[in-house]
Amino acid sequence: MFKKVLASLALVALSMAASAAVEINKGSVADFDGLPGVGPALSKRIVDARQQAEFKDWADFMARVKGVKQKSAAKLSAAGLTVNGKPLDGAAEGSPAKKSPTARKPAH
Repeated sequence: MFKKVLASLALVALSMAASAAVEINKGSVADFDGLPGVGPALSKRIVDARQQAEFKDWADFMARVKGVKQKSAAKLSAAGLTVNGKPLDGAAEGSPAKKSPTARKPAH
């Protein structure tokens, strides 16, 4: 019984660590690779751009890292990436709601 409780606590700790925020100006390649949607190539581009100068804000990050635009930045922010401790504005809100394909037009 004790082993099951201990194993459960270990799993909770791992899941909490996986969802922890990663600061763009302090994270390692391994930290970035741990985020969904970030692979070795993007991790390297982030670190290479950061070596020139730390990122000031999300706009600076998107301007300096090839392949990161508003949509991908929102996904990265939702996955836990922060710039100077801040998530991307509006990232928690997600993308705009799409119309349902079965929605009817209002009658005139």
